[in-house]
Amino acid sequence: MTNNNRDTSAPPPPLGPEDLDILAHNQILHRLELGELALFSTFLEVLQFPARTCLIREGDQEGEASSCMYFLLQVHAQIRKRGYRVRVLSAGDNFGEFEFMGMCRRAATVQTTTPVRVARLSLGRYRALGQERTPLALHLLQLLVEWLGRRVVEVTESVTRLLRERSLPRRLHVEARLPSGPVQVETGTPLHQVLPREVDGAMVVAGLVDNRPVSLETPLTADATVATITAKSWEGRQVYRRSIGLVALEAARLFAPASRVRLGPSLSFAQIVLFEDDGGLGREELVGGIERTIKDMIRDRADLREELWTVEEARTYFTQHGWSDAVELLKSWRDATVLLCGCGETFALSMGPILNVAGDLVDFVVSPHPSGFMLHFGTPVARYLPIDETQRIRATNQELGRPRFAGRMAQDHRRWLKGMGIDSVGTFNDYSVSGQVVQVTRVAEGFHEKRLAEIADKIDSTGGRIRVICIAGPSASGKTTFIKRLTIQLAIHGIQAVTLSLDDYYVDREKTVRDEAGEYDFEAFEAIDSGLLAEQLGRLVAGETVHVAHYDFKTGMSHPSGGPAVTLHQGDVVILEGIHGLNPRLLNQSVPRDQVFSIFIHPALALTLDALTGVSPSEVRLIRRIVRDRHHRNYRAEDTIMRWPSVRRGELLHIYPFQPEADFVFDSSLVYELSVLKVYADRYLLEVPPGHQAFPTAFRLRRLLDRFVTIYPDHVPPTSLLREFIGGSGFEY
Repeated sequence: MTNNNRDTSAPPPPLGPEDLDILAHNQILHRLELGELALFSTFLEVLQFPARTCLIREGDQEGEASSCMYFLLQVHAQIRKRGYRVRVLSAGDNFGEFEFMGMCRRAATVQTTTPVRVARLSLGRYRALGQERTPLALHLLQLLVEWLGRRVVEVTESVTRLLRERSLPRRLHVEARLPSGPVQVETGTPLHQVLPREVDGAMVVAGLVDNRPVSLETPLTADATVATITAKSWEGRQVYRRSIGLVALEAARLFAPASRVRLGPSLSFAQIVLFEDDGGLGREELVGGIERTIKDMIRDRADLREELWTVEEARTYFTQHGWSDAVELLKSWRDATVLLCGCGETFALSMGPILNVAGDLVDFVVSPHPSGFMLHFGTPVARYLPIDETQRIRATNQELGRPRFAGRMAQDHRRWLKGMGIDSVGTFNDYSVSGQVVQVTRVAEGFHEKRLAEIADKIDSTGGRIRVICIAGPSASGKTTFIKRLTIQLAIHGIQAVTLSLDDYYVDREKTVRDEAGEYDFEAFEAIDSGLLAEQLGRLVAGETVHVAHYDFKTGMSHPSGGPAVTLHQGDVVILEGIHGLNPRLLNQSVPRDQVFSIFIHPALALTLDALTGVSPSEVRLIRRIVRDRHHRNYRAEDTIMRWPSVRRGELLHIYPFQPEADFVFDSSLVYELSVLKVYADRYLLEVPPGHQAFPTAFRLRRLLDRFVTIYPDHVPPTSLLREFIGGSGFEY
């Protein structure tokens, strides 16, 4: 027996008349004569166990001494296969017969749901029965074999009913083309059986089948090129994040069934978990309980799996569990079936591969968060993150004091959306289908304009004290259009703005510092001639006319006075935009801090698909950039995708650490934008060659966009931030 957690407070009573009556109705023993049954019962050992005891565990390999068959005498237990409940056992049922007959491993887990009594027949007791009562032992063996035969026939018939003609494999063997060479495997072989556990020390977390990302449990059913996805890659980190999030949701269900927990945005180094309802528990108790439960699941190597459900089955499940966002999303689902990922009794929409066991989620760390807690990724992922441990600690403390995606504007954004009944991708799709999306577009654009006016009002209220406006934000945040619109709002107050770009203050290319790979690191602070910038800004604020700098990107040469002559009149401001715009070292005290207004801009809204998956702001920015680069710069999507990890690294090192320096954080997201971007991005992503390294990411982004109802850009105003990416802007760039 796997778990010997017997209730030893008192010895269990021996088999009584009621027990014999229960055994007499057993599917195997009911054909014994009463005298035979009574005699047989003397060879049984009676045991009792408390609730939630694991009697046998799936996958355990036990020796002859533990080969036992059990008869349930009292109340209930359940059989679980790969964490999923497949059958409830009642008094009179039996289990363990396959192990008793000599199978090497337990085929399923049996767990008590209430305190139970069982009668156990060990292999040793059966042999004693054979020596003392040979005819009875042979009769029992005959009954057991007949019963097992009927069970095999029933299973065969069930499988036959489930299989349709198209489901049958066309061949017995398929070819898996590995980097090391082709191998022949049986049809249906799980991918993890042909892939290594590690590649160059990096854990394999998923696989590629013809360059499409899939989970390691995926069966091979046709000839295919297969490869690994490791924790070292960006896509691999997505697999890890998705998996630990799913385990956290199941842990919350197990520890506090009345609680409501969902995943929030990812911080690249950690996953935010949000509390919607603590289920009557204090936050500290809930966090501690979930953490302990996750560790238990990792220790027990709890299964994670994928299952194909009908849409109606999935809607019923999500309705019963209060996942209204998933229910709404499934209203616009194209297919009759939907792939779900599951752990225990928790299921979510599958938006990409997951690990197959929780045991690989080692060394995770939990820390508090204003809205719940943070799950910090363990060693298999953490050692490949673009920021080191010291930087991660600094970022964690920063998140505690000023959450990245929960600024005042972001909260106001969610508030007005909730007032319109939009809190998920599914509810937004409802608006689109019902023809109300034009109103949503107008409100979203009006919200941006109101906040731009608020910023201009704040600057004007200083009575001319502000002379420099510093603007920074990650790539594809809409900075260029934001500056155009802010300039108009400032002009309403009579404030004229002169714009300078940090791009014109690069040092000569040959003087640029290099990164670990030996490449020029144009995102490093040292790549900027901050001394020249500080000197010219100081002179401008003092009222001098200055020939500002210009950088020739073709020659890689800096021209310190090669730009236009600029004069800053009384009341005018300089708008300074660039990656290091909020770094306090940039101005080098050339302009007093009280004369500087700092703005951080990025998309912060993350509509949810369900409790496990939301639309990541970084994914929104990547899709924006793919469309802009292809639409305006003729860069192909695969080139943009391949550069993205380097871009993200620069943001984590040089942009987000200085977000707390901002006097205002502007949320540039538009609730309707992915539905519009889909018009362009879907085609550009389809252009990525199937064999290209960028294809797995392109494939995942297309799956995300497919969840949105398409909206054509007719009602997107020419001044919208979105026009910076899709074209048709009323501004000149």
